[in-house]
Amino acid sequence: MAVSNARASAAADPGERVLVITRVFDAPRELIWKLWTDPAHAKHWMGPRGFTATHFEQDPRPGGAWRGCLRQDDGSRELWQGGVFREIVEPERLVYTFAWDREDGSRGHESLVTITFAEQGGKTKMKFHQAEFESVGQRDGHQGGWNSSFDRLAEYAARA
Repeated sequence: MAVSNARASAAADPGERVLVITRVFDAPRELIWKLWTDPAHAKHWMGPRGFTATHFEQDPRPGGAWRGCLRQDDGSRELWQGGVFREIVEPERLVYTFAWDREDGSRGHESLVTITFAEQGGKTKMKFHQAEFESVGQRDGHQGGWNSSFDRLAEYAARA
């Protein structure tokens, strides 16, 4: 009996359902930190190309919530997401939960995002870690979305 791809992906080794992205931004760590933690800045770069953050709010403190909405540029759909901050060490580390809202309004699968920011010769080395996804396919989809968002962050930082 063959196992469907979706079932095989869901049963994948937990290590395969982890996303790790490392980027170096040509901006000081304090600026990159501010662009992540100030909603007035985050809404300018958060979300992949083809989407605009129409709503973004956060209370960056342990136990504080964050919530955002990404609207597809053609207006065809809105994607709501949110979570709770678990740990904040300014300007070095952010840890928060992440979940998409389902179409019925319920909360989807929750993952944990950990981001570290290190000073590197006037630039910022950011390590982004998100785990665990329900499947390798979801991990891969988020990889494309986050990389597109981080491209936008680099562009926004250059103008800030």
